[in-house]
Amino acid sequence: MSAPVATTHASFGTETTEETGGRERWNSRVGFYLAAVGSAVGFGNVWRFPQLAKDFGGGAFFIPYIMAFCLIGLPVLVLEISLGQSHQVGNVGVFGKMHPRYRGVGVASVFCGFILVTYYSMLLSWVANAFFDSFGDNDPWVAGGDGSEAVGYFFNNIIGMDTTEEGTLHPTRLVGANVGYVTLVWFCVWLCLAFGSETTGKVAYITMGLPIFFLFIFLFRSIALDGASDGIEEYIGKWDVAILREQPDVWSRAVSQIFFSLSVTFGTMTAYGSHCPRGEPAFLNSCVIGISNCMFSIISGFAVFSAIGHLAHLRGVSVNDIPYASFDLVFGTWPVVFGQLKGGEHWVRLLFVNLFLLGIDSAFSILEAPMVVVSDALHKYNIKMPKWQLTTIFVVIAYLCSLVYATDAGLFFLDSVDFYVNFMLLLLGFFETFGAGWVYGIEAQMEELGSAIVFTYMFANFGSVTIASCLWFGLDSDAEVYAGFIALIGCYLLGTGVTLFFCSQKIQQDPEKWNWKSILYAVGLKNVMTLREELQSICGYMPWVWAFAMKHFIPQVLLILFINLARADNGSGEPQFGNYGGYEKIPFQMLGILFVCFSFATVVVGVVAPGLFEPFDLTTVEVEPVKSIGEEPSSKASSEQEEAEA
Repeated sequence: MSAPVATTHASFGTETTEETGGRERWNSRVGFYLAAVGSAVGFGNVWRFPQLAKDFGGGAFFIPYIMAFCLIGLPVLVLEISLGQSHQVGNVGVFGKMHPRYRGVGVASVFCGFILVTYYSMLLSWVANAFFDSFGDNDPWVAGGDGSEAVGYFFNNIIGMDTTEEGTLHPTRLVGANVGYVTLVWFCVWLCLAFGSETTGKVAYITMGLPIFFLFIFLFRSIALDGASDGIEEYIGKWDVAILREQPDVWSRAVSQIFFSLSVTFGTMTAYGSHCPRGEPAFLNSCVIGISNCMFSIISGFAVFSAIGHLAHLRGVSVNDIPYASFDLVFGTWPVVFGQLKGGEHWVRLLFVNLFLLGIDSAFSILEAPMVVVSDALHKYNIKMPKWQLTTIFVVIAYLCSLVYATDAGLFFLDSVDFYVNFMLLLLGFFETFGAGWVYGIEAQMEELGSAIVFTYMFANFGSVTIASCLWFGLDSDAEVYAGFIALIGCYLLGTGVTLFFCSQKIQQDPEKWNWKSILYAVGLKNVMTLREELQSICGYMPWVWAFAMKHFIPQVLLILFINLARADNGSGEPQFGNYGGYEKIPFQMLGILFVCFSFATVVVGVVAPGLFEPFDLTTVEVEPVKSIGEEPSSKASSEQEEAEA
């Protein structure tokens, strides 16, 4: 992987067409921030995060959530933005630069994003449907109650699920209203993307700026209501820490929530990074985006739970008696609270407008990732296609795929697929970080050290973790924890011992080149530190701990969490994988499992037949490197630039 680096450290708006290679640019750093934060902030922050907090110990959920962000989510975000920025290509290209056999990871990532955006659009259509229904005479959100009546209206009148096949919940029809509203949603997505990244950045001023403003309005209005403190106490005042041990899937759900809300492993942030100048500070930008996303989630939790507390106060019941599950919350409890206020119908409409704005920028940003990959392929073969035409093709395909969620059983399809997307996120997160920490530079490493050293050390790390995880989450006895740790330590020591034996032989063969310090560095850190140095020479400061985590922490943890989630119990003594929600195997479970298997198969196909995805791998133009951000170009580069200007 030879890293392209800029001969100048251009900022937004200062590059010429030649310097960008014809690639679209954000109109400003603020535009990039708003677009990226808008992609990260969405429905998951408003309804998924509060529900997870309520389900997993209240304030105790902040422990795995913050750990997941700091130790896994932020490093992966830095990886994606810096790779896209340094190579100026989409997801397939950046992972193809790691290794030609790794292009399948990029394809699988954008496929995951495409699957997500097809059902995300239906969520938006339901919000639009609810907004227009709020103008009717039978507005359920101003009628009072605890929200259950409004939830029933949502299920039967908006989704239309009362006509599903009794017993099996199989679909029987397309719901005409939802077909119409999802058509409107995809037209809005088309408008946001069809005219280039500069326009998208300007749109983000509205689609992200207004929701931030509205969020604080809802927050301040909610916390001023009677009973709000009861809801806040339920949110952060109760710390059921025992649940972190009794329900270990909380750790997997926290990481997948971070991935979902940060829009990583979809290819979105790689695509957005590729529209930035190479000299932009990727680590700083990632911190701004990531912290903004987490703050939005936490503040949304205060707004939501304050409203729930007020409704519980009005009904004289406990906060736990109020419906708070994802759809119950957004289409029932929350709008019902505002519907009881003076001018309640206007508050309800404002809430739905806010939700639509939150979701629309996430939708068009996720669709941007596969579009960038195809655009790279067209550019590679000198095929000219205007952005609006490419956008039209993708929007039409995504629209047709989203119609399965417009059936009367659309909610069941959506809920099932959304659950299995969690597996795709963890799996792709593992492959991405494994690529950065282990695949990058592996051929040079094997040539220098020998394949025996490389693969025995790889087994020591991942073989031990896999065996231990199967024991931790597969055994039903009380000894599962001890058995897992014994297997983890034993397999790691065995693999490391064999690695050290091969290292000692290498030192004996060439004592002038190798000593224990140099060979251990070559085995444990050299390749990923080289990646860090190359990215740092382009994108600015990259902490050394980031490189260490990519090699020795994040991929191992993600593998454990993937197995953990796969073995999580559904409450009936069965694993959730294949039995989620009590839905029938066909078609609901099958559709989600099919998507997971296809993602994994795509990675495998890329390894076995690397040339298959080569057309989507845009070759990056090589330019002369500089030592670090802020240094002047070399004299040769300067003279060439002066000649070009002359």
